[in-house]
Amino acid sequence: MTQEEVIAYALGDKLPQQASTTAAAPAPLLTKRELEVVALIAAGMSNKQIAASLVISQRTAESHVENILTKMGLTSRTQIVAWHSRQEEGP
Repeated sequence: MTQEEVIAYALGDKLPQQASTTAAAPAPLLTKRELEVVALIAAGMSNKQIAASLVISQRTAESHVENILTKMGLTSRTQIVAWHSRQEEGP
């Protein structure tokens, strides 16, 4: 998905038909660890809780969240949750 498609997707806008067939695929630009952090954000965890769950520092968890937002062109954790929930739904 392009950055524009990810943003539209996170905001609940309809994707073009071609893009919607690949909507269930994980974002290729996120690392495995970042995808883990996305799942924990979607579970409602704070950065402190994410850090404890992954046995990393809170600052490292914050960095992962910042990287996810930047890579996906998003501005809030809510948008991350929306994107994740759509990934879970599948096509």
